Amino acid sequence: MAEDELLAFREHWKQELTIKNEAHSNRNVTLQPTKIQNEDQPEYVSIAEGLLDGRTSPLLERIQEERTRRKRQYHSLTSACNTSQKQPQRKINKGDKLVDQFIQDLNETNDIPFFDIELPYELALKIFQYLSRTELGRCAQVSKAWGVLAEDEVLWFRMCQTEGYQHGASVSDSPCWKSMLRDCRNSENTVRSNWKNRVGSISQLQYELGKVLCDVSSCDSYVVAGYTSGDVRLWDTLHWDSAASFLKPSPLTADVTPRPHVSHIRVNNTVAVAAYDDGCVDVWSTETGQEPVHHFQIPGRVHALALSLESPTLATAAGLDVRLDQPDERGYWRTLCQATLPKPVSLPWDSVPLVALSAGETVFLLAPEDLEPRVLHTVYGHPITCLDASASHAALGVKSCGWAMNDGGNKIHVYSLETGQSEISVGNSAGDFSCVNLRDSPPHMLICGNKDRRVRVFDLRTGSSVTSLYAHHMGVTSVQADDWKIVSGGGEGLVCVWEMRMGAKLWEMHNRHPVRHLRFNTSTLVTANIPDEKSPRGACITDDDLTAHRRHRGVICHYDFSEDSTSQDHVLPICRSNYVESSGYNYNIGLAVPYDILSGSHPSH
Repeated sequence: MAEDELLAFREHWKQELTIKNEAHSNRNVTLQPTKIQNEDQPEYVSIAEGLLDGRTSPLLERIQEERTRRKRQYHSLTSACNTSQKQPQRKINKGDKLVDQFIQDLNETNDIPFFDIELPYELALKIFQYLSRTELGRCAQVSKAWGVLAEDEVLWFRMCQTEGYQHGASVSDSPCWKSMLRDCRNSENTVRSNWKNRVGSISQLQYELGKVLCDVSSCDSYVVAGYTSGDVRLWDTLHWDSAASFLKPSPLTADVTPRPHVSHIRVNNTVAVAAYDDGCVDVWSTETGQEPVHHFQIPGRVHALALSLESPTLATAAGLDVRLDQPDERGYWRTLCQATLPKPVSLPWDSVPLVALSAGETVFLLAPEDLEPRVLHTVYGHPITCLDASASHAALGVKSCGWAMNDGGNKIHVYSLETGQSEISVGNSAGDFSCVNLRDSPPHMLICGNKDRRVRVFDLRTGSSVTSLYAHHMGVTSVQADDWKIVSGGGEGLVCVWEMRMGAKLWEMHNRHPVRHLRFNTSTLVTANIPDEKSPRGACITDDDLTAHRRHRGVICHYDFSEDSTSQDHVLPICRSNYVESSGYNYNIGLAVPYDILSGSHPSH
């Protein structure tokens, strides 16, 4: 019924327009018979006819084909009405073209919108770059033209970069960036599943008997350790080059016997640094070889050592003296600045170009261009218990004493390194905060450990607690977290992996010594259990009790969760046996008694 009324309305409208046009034409012919018919038309009619004829379009043929298709569709719809009216045929003038075109436009109001035929490819590509993976997949199913746009390599290359894959690559490095993104996401899901189920390989970075572990540091694929014998060993976990792992001391101190203990160890992608009990500091290059590239000595014992992760900037503190060293463009090391603090440095952390140092109740900021350190935080009677910083903020664990305990207990203050002002204060624990990790935490998150046995995660935007986990019964010694998991180490020797959203423990590993170092990335985890006692009974290589030495020397473990789960050695060496019919829980342990299968036993048994 509605269609019949619409057709009737159109025919009635056409008749009125036809009558008005004929009357207007007759009047013009009577008054000015010598004028041409085209001159009687208004200017806007000429412009409209020019647009319809395609005189302003470079794609005249394509427009004409589209116009012909639309006319055929229109004539097929109005043929029935024209036949019933049986109007006499007459010559259609150009004035009727506008009416026909308008009616055709009315018929096309229900068509699916599409790109204009004159839209450039580059402009369409700019529109598509704001779509997600799911939206691009849906657009690829619309038409062939949209499918070509949705498969463009530039779009998928930018999506790889946005999601954090293939940093530093160019568009020409891969023939199919869509497949590259799919492979990266599948690999990430596999590694995450291996993390949750503790599937992977484990390597214990062993050393000679008779050496007790003093300090460990790791960065990316490098792991460096110092021992009581004065030896320093460097591992490259990507290549496992054992020949280049022993770092030689400086020739100036090589003949000293007995050699002093290694007190502090630091490493980044370019250099490894070791500080000894006698105040000597050696610097090695991780690329060039085993000989030190820099050596200096500070009067007294080195109390703190810090190394930048971005550049070979070294900060050392002995007593009240602090110094910064850095190589120049030619590789020659020089001292950038030296300063004397009112109290000995206890907790340093470096953030180029600033260095944050904790001296009792005060935190200083030392920059290479400053002559004197700047005070970031100081409160009398409230010592600093832990310290960490990112490129823009510093987090301080402050111990509350006496009357300040009524304010909620111990807290963590977060300062802006740019303004030097406190931005937020979180936590109200009765125990001391023993460790805090701001540098490796997700954006706007802070993770910390406390002596009250709990691991806490705070949202710095609101100051609220996101997660609180009862983790270690002898206090938390080291923590790190990413967007979905938390890894914590305790004084009792446990390394625990937690699922952040559920707050559930996924798995744990144990060693008898406290966990003093913990660092993980996407697929690897490095932990170090360092003993507190450096000269225990039975720790000498001349002693016969080697079992006692093994108990006291400490251990470094390297976990790799990117290993193929179908390999034979993917199960972590907790309990391996030849009974494979049943496995225990999610630890992939073959539960068996070794005496179940005896060689040469009677068949009846």
